[in-house]
Amino acid sequence: MSRHRWFVVAVFFAFMLLHQSDRLLIGPLTTPIMETFGINEAQMGAVSTGALLVGAVCYPLWGYLFDRYERAKFLSLASLIWGSTTWLSAIVPSYPAFLVTRASTGIDDASYPGLYSLISDYFAPQMRGRIYGLLQITMPVGYMLGIVLALVLGQAIGWRGVFYLTGSLGVLLAISIFVGVREVPRGRSEPELQHLQEVGSYGFSWQVARGLLQKRSLQLLFAQGFFGVFPLNVVTYWFFRYLETERGYSSNEVLFTMIVAVIAMGAGYFVGGIVGDAAYRRTPRGRLLVCTASVLLSAVLMLFTLNIPPQRQGLFLVVLGLNALLLPFFVPNTTSAIYDITLPEVRSTAAAVQSFVASTGAATAPWLAGLIAVQSSLREAILWISVSGSVLCAAFLALATYLVPRDIEALRAQMRQRAAVEQARQQDA
Repeated sequence: MSRHRWFVVAVFFAFMLLHQSDRLLIGPLTTPIMETFGINEAQMGAVSTGALLVGAVCYPLWGYLFDRYERAKFLSLASLIWGSTTWLSAIVPSYPAFLVTRASTGIDDASYPGLYSLISDYFAPQMRGRIYGLLQITMPVGYMLGIVLALVLGQAIGWRGVFYLTGSLGVLLAISIFVGVREVPRGRSEPELQHLQEVGSYGFSWQVARGLLQKRSLQLLFAQGFFGVFPLNVVTYWFFRYLETERGYSSNEVLFTMIVAVIAMGAGYFVGGIVGDAAYRRTPRGRLLVCTASVLLSAVLMLFTLNIPPQRQGLFLVVLGLNALLLPFFVPNTTSAIYDITLPEVRSTAAAVQSFVASTGAATAPWLAGLIAVQSSLREAILWISVSGSVLCAAFLALATYLVPRDIEALRAQMRQRAAVEQARQQDA
């Protein structure tokens, strides 16, 4: 079990890294795709929007399926869907068909809740933050890998060839997950159940799932998910253009600045998970205290960063890097916090609801920033969306921090009760 779980982490890291790269390839390959089909920006924008909408709709479905059936097998299916739909996107001869096939890639985009749920049964609560942080490094690194693949291979084999490559990797990973990743009994890693030789099977229950909405701290964690992604998505969508048009950076200066920011952001996921785990070992409020503090500090740094004069590029780079390090601190810790208060058999559903809310916020933030930029400037748009989103997110997190010990203790009591029942059953057997 101990050795196999690290193999699972390695397989899932490869899955998430290549999957993120495939998702984000559409950006750097936009121009050749538009030229192939003879379409305009509005038609190309519909391609990305379609995938986002399909993914958002599929979150509740995937959450239910992962909680009802074997997660490893459905993760293998998700990887197969990724590979197949990417291949179809490369084959289709017309824009309408490409719009449909590329939108269908959103189906597998909603599969991460099952992955996180399975990982939660391989690792105890005290370690989950750093494991989630390690896996979530794949998001910014996958973004950079997608750019490299598009720039290096796009010219040599064309955008269709790049999609053939990433689609094939998706199929290979589907086989690896199906053959190599073992399902684990739900709750296996909970402290109260670790000493048992066997853990009983607890399946999905609509009653338990509906009970998620009765947990005050979980309601607040769902709410913060909408605003918490505002800074991340505004920076992702608009910072390139802000550096070019309002700070007067050259192409090389933009590239270097964003590479530094992406590297810092990647480190932030893992460092944030480590800090959150350490804080959780001291107090049940630890993870959310880290989240609240990092979100507020990030807002202050964003305010300072955007007020640095354009000619002071060195100071701007240092402060931006520090801000990028703090921005994703809340991501692995809110994921872990959700699993700290939910029963193992509904964790995929809980994460799916959180992801659905976050995806709505992710789609809203760039649009709001664009509206503000038209009336004012990108600097003002990035500043106000980031700071207001951070303050609202911190308010919800602060309330959740106050309430979460009660919900954690309620879960621990349920786990102790299950452990007593299982121990009695095994002794009778």
